[in-house]
Amino acid sequence: MSILGKISNPNDIKELNKKEYDALASEIREFLVDKVSERGGHLASNLGAVELTMALHLCMDFPKDKLIFDVGHQAYTHKILTGRMNEFEHLREFGGLSGFPKTKESDTDSFNTGHSSTSISAAMGYAVARDMRGSDEKVACVIGDGSLTGGMAYEAINCLAQHRTGCVIILNDNEMSIDKNVGGLSKYLNSIRVGSAYNELKEGVENSLLATKVGTKVAKTLKHSKDTLKQFLVPGMFFEELGITYVGPIDGHNVDDLVSTIKSAFKLNKPIIIHVKTKKGKGYALAEKHPDYFHGVAPFYKDTGKLKTKKVTSTYTDMFGRHMVELGAKYDNLTAISAAMSIGTGLNRFSEVYPDRFFDVGIAEQHAVTFAAGMASAGMIPVVAIYSSFLQRSYDQILHDVCLQNLHVVFCIDRTGLVGQDGETHQGIYDVSYLSHLPNMTVLAPKNRVELIRMMDYAMECNGPVAIKYPRGSASKELMDVDTPIKYGKSEVVYKGEDIAIYSCGHMMEEALKLYNMLLDAGRKPTLINARFINIIDDELLVDITKTHNTIVTIEENVTVGGFGQMLMARLSNLSVDKVTHIDASIHAGKVEQGTIKELRHMLGIDAESIFHKVDNF
Repeated sequence: MSILGKISNPNDIKELNKKEYDALASEIREFLVDKVSERGGHLASNLGAVELTMALHLCMDFPKDKLIFDVGHQAYTHKILTGRMNEFEHLREFGGLSGFPKTKESDTDSFNTGHSSTSISAAMGYAVARDMRGSDEKVACVIGDGSLTGGMAYEAINCLAQHRTGCVIILNDNEMSIDKNVGGLSKYLNSIRVGSAYNELKEGVENSLLATKVGTKVAKTLKHSKDTLKQFLVPGMFFEELGITYVGPIDGHNVDDLVSTIKSAFKLNKPIIIHVKTKKGKGYALAEKHPDYFHGVAPFYKDTGKLKTKKVTSTYTDMFGRHMVELGAKYDNLTAISAAMSIGTGLNRFSEVYPDRFFDVGIAEQHAVTFAAGMASAGMIPVVAIYSSFLQRSYDQILHDVCLQNLHVVFCIDRTGLVGQDGETHQGIYDVSYLSHLPNMTVLAPKNRVELIRMMDYAMECNGPVAIKYPRGSASKELMDVDTPIKYGKSEVVYKGEDIAIYSCGHMMEEALKLYNMLLDAGRKPTLINARFINIIDDELLVDITKTHNTIVTIEENVTVGGFGQMLMARLSNLSVDKVTHIDASIHAGKVEQGTIKELRHMLGIDAESIFHKVDNF
């Protein structure tokens, strides 16, 4: 039997002989490469955290103890060690094993995660609640160095230092988030990695002093001198100055050292950061060499790393990235801002051509938005490119710092709508609702690749905030011959008919067009409308439609509440139109889990076939 075959329940790893640890780590890596190459998923981050996760499982008891992973895309080994190995046959599939921690999936998953910089806050909440209950479970969290660029992590550290509750923070330092780390924190961690002078001297002094009773008293009186020494030899001693004991850096691939350190940390019963140095992609040469490529990857061939399905080259992201370079030549006051996702958003092209006008602020969406607001106040045209589900983290800054001042900031929102297999924490199905009611904001959604370019051009000439939302994946080539000039607040009539009017929001035109053709085949004469402006209803067109149509269908990949369909019906009410049947094809579910886009649309009833059946009932 393989070593991995001995793991079928939580805590089984504790029954292994220490000599089996290295073999287990190798088998886990082989298993991960096999399964991710078949199913797709997050590979490099998981390969780097194998020994670290093993050590934590050797030091903790599940499900009693609580382990929280920041973001959670490095939790595959945790899932394996808690008895879910066989479920990897359906990794990230509809109804299958999630790629992130899920409390409903296992009681060994303590907290649902998917976004960064949240783990310390959640762990502190667990620890304080434990203390209030008088129980004794261990609490630990794993946070990457990239996630420490998010300000929420420091808010938590500051608060944790005040409460002094027992909580172990593992800083998993692999020198990367998704893109390469930027800023002062990265430089600080680099200084620790190479600066051994303080640690060596500190260890020698402490060992000598603590050997005798007199020495122990002397050690206590030397605190001021020790602090001065720390500041001299290690730049800032940032974490300890915040009030958190710091240990490290230590080898994140040495199980024995990890176990010894983690066990000692739990015994201290106070806040402590263990700085662990790991290698992203470890054990799979291609992932070690290209960790960004293998961060989140579709099914691939193990020997070459090439994707099994032909890579889609003309995505909305690609179209955006290329046109940003063209706009950079036209507008010398155009700047671009990324939150550690320059490659994912397509801004890497702009950064190469205009490095002095590109700014990667790290995983700090709130800062990105207010930073852009400051730039706009000074006469620049900042373009902030962020995924939909991450942009929602900066809601207050969009409202307070951009919209209330009516500043010309352009938000290019990637991954809007359903994104598929990453599940509910990544679905971009709330952006219409959280943006449309903001003052001065204009929300646009293109029906195809050409219209994305037109909307970017339009946004450059606006006076206030503009948001352009577009999906993940292939940029549509449908209706390329329908290219009406963009005018403020005006929708586009694609095909004129009667009886039934279909309003489509952005990329849902692909379903709307299918529905249009199905209705034609059924002998109906529908009108097909491209909404374009998602938060501004074209009153003139709407009134005209109600004169000749008795049914309006609205199609969108957004939650129902606050969506385009609700806004249109509210407008109809204000216009005193009450004889129109409304079929609202939007997302009624509070959250949407993982699956392919096709599967999810069908489940939610927003694909053409499902909508056709609803229309056919009227």
